[in-house]
Amino acid sequence: MSDTRKSECSRKTNETDVAVSVELASCGSVNIASGVPFLDHMLSSFARHGRFGLSVVCKGDTHIDDHHSVEDIGICLGSAVSSALGDKKGICRFGEAVIPMDDALALASVDLSGRGHFAYKGTELRGYIGRYSEELTVEFLRAFCVNGGMNLHLQILDGSNRHHIHEAAFKAVGIALYKAVLIDPLLGGGILSTKGVI
Repeated sequence: MSDTRKSECSRKTNETDVAVSVELASCGSVNIASGVPFLDHMLSSFARHGRFGLSVVCKGDTHIDDHHSVEDIGICLGSAVSSALGDKKGICRFGEAVIPMDDALALASVDLSGRGHFAYKGTELRGYIGRYSEELTVEFLRAFCVNGGMNLHLQILDGSNRHHIHEAAFKAVGIALYKAVLIDPLLGGGILSTKGVI
């Protein structure tokens, strides 16, 4: 594991050109230019409350749809987080958060297990916030988890305002991730697994 726990990831296809850099548990600068305004807001909140530095630049075919950009950013961010974690020595591994945002309440629980899995339960995300399709939040988090090798369960426990629901979700995931990447001094640099590896 690197001392700084920084990483970068880039991905270029016929649909998107994405560059992501991340620095875990750093409270570093946050600069987001995803090409999808609502996602910019969500990722800024995600990084700020997750206490990590984040840069995202994406040029995508948003004239067609926002889907490709959102999913590919999730792919790159997951890959960058996985790389920044390195061998995962000393990390707490598990993290959880239950976060209110006015009327909304979101629960997130994460295990940096090396096995990518995302589960969602709660309010059906089928509408739009401005031009942003709510289902893109699920697509982003699924891509993030699969490529980051993490097990994430997200539940929306309450809420009626769609903006608040998504913001509570992104904050909860960010805070849960922060707790999971922290170094536990009791482990003495060991791996928190009976297998000896994560």
